[in-house]
Amino acid sequence: MTCPAFEILNPDRVPRGTVRAAVFDFDGTVSTLRCGWEGVMGPMMLEFLSPGKAPDAALAEEVRRYIDESTGIQTVYQMQWLAARVEELTGVSRDPWFYKDEYNRRLMLSVDAKKRALEEGSADPEDYLVAGSLAFLAALKDRGIDLYLASGTDHADVLREAEVLGAAPYFTEIRGAPARKASCSKEAVLKALFSEKNFTGSELLVAGDGKVEIGLGRQCGAYTLGAATDEETRRGVNPVKRARLVKAGADALTGDFTNAPAILRWLDGEL
Repeated sequence: MTCPAFEILNPDRVPRGTVRAAVFDFDGTVSTLRCGWEGVMGPMMLEFLSPGKAPDAALAEEVRRYIDESTGIQTVYQMQWLAARVEELTGVSRDPWFYKDEYNRRLMLSVDAKKRALEEGSADPEDYLVAGSLAFLAALKDRGIDLYLASGTDHADVLREAEVLGAAPYFTEIRGAPARKASCSKEAVLKALFSEKNFTGSELLVAGDGKVEIGLGRQCGAYTLGAATDEETRRGVNPVKRARLVKAGADALTGDFTNAPAILRWLDGEL
C-alpha cells in the first residue's frame, strides 16, 4: 500500500505495535545541515587521486559510485579507501586521518556558518530539518518509545548540531563517531540495546537514509524505515535515495515525516 511519500516495501514485516526503541541516523534523515557533503568529498578525492590534472571520466565515475555506496559509514572509513587508492595511483602514502581532517576542514566552512546563524537566531531550525521530523520524534516519544541517535559524524559535532536544531531533547542517547577512532557508532548503539537493554529485534526500529543503517537493522532483525529524503527541499522523495534504500531491503520507506500518521499506523500494524 502507498500513502503520500510513504511506502510499505515488505508487507510480510509489519511491526504491529511491538517497537519499544528506535535508532535514527542524523544527517540526511533528521538534519540537512550537511546537505551537499558529496560535493565537498568528491572533488577533494579527485584532487588527491589525480594531482595537477583533470581526472578522466572513469576515475570520476569510480569516486561517484564509491561515495554513493558508502553513504552512512563513518567518514574515516571513506578516507581509508581514499588513502589506499591514492597510494595505488600516485605512490603517495598518507594516514587516512590526514584526508579526514582536510575533508572536515572544507565541509565545516559552510556547516559552521549555518550553526552560527542558528545560534545567533538569524536562521530558523526548520530551514535545516527534514519536514515533520521533530513532530514525528515527539509522537514516538509520546508512545513511550526510547529514541537513540547514531551518526558516522564526529561525536562533538553531532551533539552541537542536534542541540542547535532542537532535536537533542527527544533522544535518550546521542552517539557520533569517537574522536580519532575508527569504529561504527551505529553498530555500537544497536549492540548496546541488545546487551544492556535486552531488546529483541522485533522491538527495534532503525530509520535512516543510508544503506549502512538499514543493513545493520536487517542483520539484527529490527524493522527498518528508509528515509529517501530530498535534502535540498527537505520534503518529498529523492529517487536516487529511494533506489538505494529499496536495494538495501528497507521494510518501509518515507520521503519526509509530514506523513507521520501513516508511519504510525504502519508501526501499529494498521496499514
